[in-house]
Amino acid sequence: MLLNYKFENFMSFREQVEFSMLAPKTKVKKRFPDNYIVADQGGDVLKTAVIVGENAGGKSNFVRSLEYLKSFFQENKELKAYKGSVNVNNQRGICMKINDTCQMFEIEIVYEDKGFYLYHLEIDFLGIVREELRYKKQYKHKYKQVFTAWREQCVLKCEEDEKFCLEKSKCHTSAMVRYEIRKVDFESKMREAFLEKVSNQPFIGLIITKLALLGDEHAVNFTKWMMHSLCPETNMINYDIYKTMRNEEEDFKILNDPRYLEIFRMIDTSIVEIMLHEDMPFTKSLIIRRKADGSTFSRELSQDSSGVREYFAWAVEIFKVVYEDKIVFADEMDRVLNPVLSDRVVAFVNGKAHRGQFIFTTHNVLHLDLRNYMKEQIYFISKDVESLESELYSLADFPEIRYETSKIYEFYMKGILGGTVVE
Repeated sequence: MLLNYKFENFMSFREQVEFSMLAPKTKVKKRFPDNYIVADQGGDVLKTAVIVGENAGGKSNFVRSLEYLKSFFQENKELKAYKGSVNVNNQRGICMKINDTCQMFEIEIVYEDKGFYLYHLEIDFLGIVREELRYKKQYKHKYKQVFTAWREQCVLKCEEDEKFCLEKSKCHTSAMVRYEIRKVDFESKMREAFLEKVSNQPFIGLIITKLALLGDEHAVNFTKWMMHSLCPETNMINYDIYKTMRNEEEDFKILNDPRYLEIFRMIDTSIVEIMLHEDMPFTKSLIIRRKADGSTFSRELSQDSSGVREYFAWAVEIFKVVYEDKIVFADEMDRVLNPVLSDRVVAFVNGKAHRGQFIFTTHNVLHLDLRNYMKEQIYFISKDVESLESELYSLADFPEIRYETSKIYEFYMKGILGGTVVE
């Protein structure tokens, strides 16, 4: 499960962002006994969270930062910060030497019954600046180093004799870098194999993935979590179309699971059965409903409402949370999760025993509800109209807001909570 996530200098976020799924240590937890899980090794971890923000405020960029970090583990190729991913206010020209391209990502997790991991990564346009992994068995223990790698020396050379290039095509900057790595129990055979993988390469991928390939237990555990448990979902099109394009076998297995129907029926209780289409399940499947007189009728999914079609796809992700212990970040679910359906989904996720987490972004302020969420489960994203920089903060940052307050959205609309839907 995800405990904490930090990053900085990514797209609209310039300053450090901090997001936490740790439950509060106060007595308020007694009001929400289903909203968190107690990890076997200690620590109370939240199951759900909602992130509210205005349109174009940075909600999608927040989820994309997780996609961006995850891609380094999936592709295992050369690693460097790309100019398009760096905050625009840190881009001062075409020459990479004068830009602040260093990006930071830090993520803390509890992995099954193995223990806790804290992973830190800094990269710039040349590659890794610093990378480290720490581990502890119990929540109250102190972290111990698994490995630390850092760039000890970096010499930049420019054929333009230190004159900043005005055109990207004229950039002839070269670099010579040297890394140091410190690892506990770095056996000679593993060290030799590792050096063979990274030597004579102008750019190297993540150190942790290479250690995982060499069989290091902690590197394997964390890499597995990043690749298989973390599910940041962003898309520029309707989610049902997105799922159709991917057409993954894993999704079809979930759609065939009878437990999926229970999740899908939350949008319409008249739905009693799904007849799946093997080749095009997200468009050609038949949705069977029962009328008040007991008779049934069917409709092809592509002919159903847009909300039903999209929820048919999103319900797969909710299934992954509850029955596969995935950590799903669902971006822009406003077309699907109205406040009523949201309450059903959140209650369903909270009411099941599992180790998954469901975090979704929305601009619908009616989701701001302290009957279903602790303050630590509600986050805001706001963008400054002058700097165009986004910031993220929690409702827990406002101690004056009490749980007896029923209409949080009114405070938000008035700007009392630091930002409004329309700036």
